[in-house]
Amino acid sequence: MYKNILIATDGSEIARKALHDGLALARALAANVTVITVTEPRSEAVLGEMVFAPTVEDFERICAKEAARILAEVDEAAEAAGVQCRTAHVRDRFPADGILEAAEEAGCDLIVMGSHGRRGIAKLLLGSQATEVLTRAKVPVLICR
Repeated sequence: MYKNILIATDGSEIARKALHDGLALARALAANVTVITVTEPRSEAVLGEMVFAPTVEDFERICAKEAARILAEVDEAAEAAGVQCRTAHVRDRFPADGILEAAEEAGCDLIVMGSHGRRGIAKLLLGSQATEVLTRAKVPVLICR
């Protein structure tokens, strides 16, 4: 059925459930697994005449630290599930773009992800990344609630 599964995670509770579901499916199918976390591009917050933005170096350090934390959890979950997986931190991409590009580059035939992540108010303004992946993907997408 599926031979090469991409699992996307942002470390949120729903993404953790999708990770565990995706790993269980991969184990049952003896499929290859790639797990990614995506870091959005650096942006600035503008309030009146004040601009708030971390330096490029601080932003990259913070993102790398958070991605390493998330991917360490992935390694633990994969080991517990008895599944070997490749992990990657996709930098400077919006989540849907990073997920779709990574799936294509890895030759994945299924994408697994949570129904929504840690996007708060931005989710309401920008729309759901899961919906964008669903509408643009060239392969099946399994959305976990």
